[in-house]
Amino acid sequence: MSVKKVKIEVIQGSGFKTECRAGKHRVIIDQPANAGGTDEGPTPLDVQLMALGGCIASIGRIVAMQRHLNVRGFKIVLEGELDTDGLLGKPSDKRVGLNAITARVKIDTDLGRAEQQKLLAEIEKRCPISDNLKNITPVEVELVG
Repeated sequence: MSVKKVKIEVIQGSGFKTECRAGKHRVIIDQPANAGGTDEGPTPLDVQLMALGGCIASIGRIVAMQRHLNVRGFKIVLEGELDTDGLLGKPSDKRVGLNAITARVKIDTDLGRAEQQKLLAEIEKRCPISDNLKNITPVEVELVG
């Protein structure tokens, strides 16, 4: 069994602007100006959808390379909706997360429709972000220091 540990660090000051560090990489997460942020980066939900799209594309490239398929690229459009009452602290019986996520994948390839469907099924099966979203992944949030 090959195990890879993934670790990032997230730092936020007095506003919504949040710096996320993953190795030598830095990503800014923020809120729009009309929500009190500085709009210097995408929202956390945007980043979640970006992670899913990026994972689909990355796994797609891995599968295409492994199977020696002529895939020139991917275009993925992701959408989700949520009821914002709960996250804003308003009474709500709805969950605070996205109700559903839709990923529409266009594959730039000469493969026929059936082969593209087969490729997409394999990509989805191997995508860790999709797996984390579809299955219960234990999340532990604890206070330190």
